[in-house]
Amino acid sequence: MSQPMVAFHVNGQVVSVQDQQGQTLLDVLRNTLHLKATRMGCGQGECGACRVMVDGHAVAACDTPLWSVNGKQVTTVEGLGSRAAPHALQTAFIEAQAMQCGFCTSGILMSAAALLQRHPQPSRQEIVQMLDGHLCRCGAHNRVVHAIQQAATQLTAT
Repeated sequence: MSQPMVAFHVNGQVVSVQDQQGQTLLDVLRNTLHLKATRMGCGQGECGACRVMVDGHAVAACDTPLWSVNGKQVTTVEGLGSRAAPHALQTAFIEAQAMQCGFCTSGILMSAAALLQRHPQPSRQEIVQMLDGHLCRCGAHNRVVHAIQQAATQLTAT
């Protein structure tokens, strides 16, 4: 018996993959679609390294079953912006030097993008609350908050 197919959009492109039992969205993003910016951290949806957006909401790709994204829009950091046209968050993170090792950065960027879609001008407390779902040991949290605030200002000015 063949495996069912799951069709969804990734960064604006339609993809269709076989759903193998127990396969997660992270498995497909990294191993099938070769989108390596989404990282495996804890594997339990607790650290934030694997966050992507599904229909505009930040989700942990490591514990999201592949079948659950059928027909949905998935955005990874590769689809957030490009070198030629970076997203305001990407520009702000670079300008604020809001990353060090970079392991958790793509997950933080995706959670921040989802937050800014819902709340274009989030308060500092809302940003800090969003960051609570991300484990980062680099100590750049104040710079991350500043970068998100800077991006929010830029996005609402355009």
